[in-house]
Amino acid sequence: MEKIRVLVAGCGNMGSSHARAYHRMKNDFEIVGIVDKFPENREKLSKALDGLKEFDDFDKALAETKPDAVSINTYPDSHAALTKKAFEAGCHVFCEKPIATNAADAEEIAALAKKYGRKLVIGYILRHHPSWKKFVEVAHTLGKPLVMRMNLNQQSKGAMWATHKNLMNAISPIVDCGVHYVDMMCLMTKSKPVRVQAMGARLSNEIKEDMYNYGQLQVFFEDGSVGWYEAGWGPMMSETAYFVKDVVGPNGCVTIVSPETAPSSDNIDSHTKTNKLRVHHAELDKDGSFVRKDDIINMAEEPVHDDLCCFEQAYFLKAIRENMDLSEHVFDAVNSLKIVLAADQSVRERKAIDL
Repeated sequence: MEKIRVLVAGCGNMGSSHARAYHRMKNDFEIVGIVDKFPENREKLSKALDGLKEFDDFDKALAETKPDAVSINTYPDSHAALTKKAFEAGCHVFCEKPIATNAADAEEIAALAKKYGRKLVIGYILRHHPSWKKFVEVAHTLGKPLVMRMNLNQQSKGAMWATHKNLMNAISPIVDCGVHYVDMMCLMTKSKPVRVQAMGARLSNEIKEDMYNYGQLQVFFEDGSVGWYEAGWGPMMSETAYFVKDVVGPNGCVTIVSPETAPSSDNIDSHTKTNKLRVHHAELDKDGSFVRKDDIINMAEEPVHDDLCCFEQAYFLKAIRENMDLSEHVFDAVNSLKIVLAADQSVRERKAIDL
């Protein structure tokens, strides 16, 4: 089959990772150009991948390269507009999460994918992670309701703190990162979310006055399950409890155990890296002791971040080549975004929001 000609928009952390994935999959993909407003980002990525055509303007790149697909890895407030342009140009789209920064734009993009008959894959990297797949699988054995506890706090400095501040010009931590973990909660419960409440705090004068760099949300599901997610960015955040991934049900619990020599919280691999799953069984014997010891599922040989990006692009490739129906995938992406946007509304209005 002919290679899929892809234009990569955004050459930061995620854009570079996805570009390396296309480069590794060169039998299936051909990168026809890279777009970034910062020359140093483009030059660094181009040099690493043996030379690529560089652009500083998306419209010009789209018109000149005429790609089959566009990979959108820019800041979130541009995702919807660039995706719309790509669809109008007849391209399939891989878009990093979130699909948009408001529900109306997200629903419009979902409708446009259907209208133009193009594939839309959103970068929900945890769905492709073997450890997280197993995490969800074990959660399904714990009974109902579930109590889900997750966080991803990042003690950022230097370039990463600059990136976080740029992100917070348009989006809060619980929206940007929260879509991943709320999506996991929805997969675990298979139940309808009915209410969300959240709180937030502005811990730095370096971000705009109406933004907060720490937040926590709580989601309530129709089946009685509950989940919380916490996210904070900045040089003031603690390194002590930045990685909590734990699910409890009537039958016991499952926990992602972080590596003993875990990388710093602003290291991109630490966002997905696990060491093992600890499965606890709640059943008690007649004498009050546990019937079974905890099971330890070793995940030490799991993929690194760039491998996961290859998994995502393999899914994108399959969706295009096999004409897969992605309606459920897109619905789930819009649904999880609506939940975290409602959480953001809850922070600002200081009240619970019915979904």
